[in-house]
Amino acid sequence: MAALSTQDILARLVGFDTTSRLSNLELIRFIEAYLAEFGVTATVQHNEEGTKANIVATIGPNVPGGVVLSGHTDVVPVDGQDWTSEPFRLTEQDGKLLGRGSADMKGFIACALAAVPAFIEAGLKRPVHFAFTYDEEVGCLGIQSLLPLMKDLIAQPRLVVVGEPTSMQIANAHKGQYVSKTRIWGREAHSSRPQDGVNAVAVAAELITFITGMTARARIDGAKDDMFDPPYTSFNVGPISGGSAFNIIPNYCEFDWEFRPVPGADPQAILAEYHAFMEDVINPHLKATFPECRAENAVWAYLPPLKAEPGADAETLALMLAGRNDTTVVAFGTEAGHIQSIDFPAVVCGPGDIAQAHKPDEFVAISQLDACDRFMKRIAEVLS
Repeated sequence: MAALSTQDILARLVGFDTTSRLSNLELIRFIEAYLAEFGVTATVQHNEEGTKANIVATIGPNVPGGVVLSGHTDVVPVDGQDWTSEPFRLTEQDGKLLGRGSADMKGFIACALAAVPAFIEAGLKRPVHFAFTYDEEVGCLGIQSLLPLMKDLIAQPRLVVVGEPTSMQIANAHKGQYVSKTRIWGREAHSSRPQDGVNAVAVAAELITFITGMTARARIDGAKDDMFDPPYTSFNVGPISGGSAFNIIPNYCEFDWEFRPVPGADPQAILAEYHAFMEDVINPHLKATFPECRAENAVWAYLPPLKAEPGADAETLALMLAGRNDTTVVAFGTEAGHIQSIDFPAVVCGPGDIAQAHKPDEFVAISQLDACDRFMKRIAEVLS
C-alpha cells in the first residue's frame, strides 16, 4: 500500500460502515495494514466479544514529550435521514466532502494517517502516537478499555489532541455527561380497577417531574461556569417506553435521562439526590402497595468533563500547532475527559464543524482538511 493523500484515505475510511451497532474491524485492519507498509507496528485491543477493536501505534522513540493523536472510528446511524448522496461513499460538492463520519471524525484520522510518511521522514526525536477507539458514540466504551493500555504503551506525552470537529480551534474544556436508565416494575390490571395495579408509567412521570425540579435548581442555585452556554448543568429526558394498551394498567416502564455537569459541579451529589428520592419516597410507597413493585436507576454511560488548564504547556503547544492565539470551549462531550483522567494533558481540535455532525449530508470542507494537514506538518517539525 503506497502513501495516500488525505482525501484518498478519507474516502477509504468513510467507505467502511462503522455505525456503532456494527463492527469496526475492517477499518482497524485497514489502518493496521497501512501503518505496516511504513514499518509501523500497531497494537490492536479487541472488545470482549471480539467484534470491535481499538488500535494504538507509535512513530519515533517511545520517550516522554510526544504528541498523541486520538479519535473514534464509529459513526452514528443514517437511518431515516434524507441524504442527497450515498452516506458511505465520499462525495465532493462545492469544496465540501460529504459522507457519514467525514466531520465526526474520520477527517481527523485521515489527516493523521496521511502524515505518516512525513512523520517517518522527519526522524522524530520525540514520538507521535495514534490512539483510535470504538464505540464513542454509544458511551465512550472503547476509550475506557483503552486507558490502561495507553498508560502502558505510551510514554508520558506533552499533548493529546482529540480530533473532534472544532473548525481547527483549540478547545480546552467541555461539560461532562452522565446517562442513566430508570426502570419501573408496576403491577398489571384492568384499567377499570386501578386499586388492583400499579401504573409504572405514572411512576415514571413522578420521577421525570423530579428530574425537572433538579433542572430548575441547577439553573438557579447550581454551579456556574460562564465559559459554557448554558452556564449551568443541564438535564434531558430521552426515550421512554411503557404500557401495551389504553385499558391495561402498565406493569413496566423505562426511560433514559442524562445530565451534563459543568466543571465544578458534583455529579455524584446529583445522582445521590435522585436515588434518595427514589429510595425514600417512591419505592416505599410502591412496596407498601405491592411488594414486587419497585424502581431502579443505573448509569450506563458517562463522560468526565474536560477541565481547562489555562497557560499549561500542552495548551501553549496546541495553540502553536493550530496557529491560533486563543482557546474556546465546546458544548459536546468527547473522550478528552477520560484521557485527562490518566494525567495525559488533552485538548480538542479537529477539522470540520460539529454543526454538520449526525445530520444528513454530513460534510467536512476541503479547506478544513488542508488546515489539519498543516497542523500535522507542524507536529513533525516540533518533534524532530
